[in-house]
Amino acid sequence: MFERINPKEFEQCFRQWVQSLVEKLGVEVIAIDGKTHRGSYDRESKLKALHTVSAWSSEHRLVLGQTKVSSKSNEITAIPALLDMLDISGCIITIDAMGTQKLIAEKIIAESCRLYSEPER
Repeated sequence: MFERINPKEFEQCFRQWVQSLVEKLGVEVIAIDGKTHRGSYDRESKLKALHTVSAWSSEHRLVLGQTKVSSKSNEITAIPALLDMLDISGCIITIDAMGTQKLIAEKIIAESCRLYSEPER
């Protein structure tokens, strides 16, 4: 059954569902963190272990988004891609030392403050 699901369509539906939950639940704090998945190293094909960066609402115990880190990269390039997937306006973002890059901080500030800088209608 899972082989028949179009991954792009599933991702789009999942994001819409998560966004509806975020709006209804009023998520305020989002934790961003990377993880290497144990047991995902493929010895036979000599592929590195799977590493992902996730956005997590600990208050609601809900993953809001996740992106794979390229095998030839690190979290620094994956975090901006993850932030592009999320609406973080008005949210508090927590992140570990890997994310303390000037461009990442600027992106978080710009996106999280967007709610407050938009003119009222």
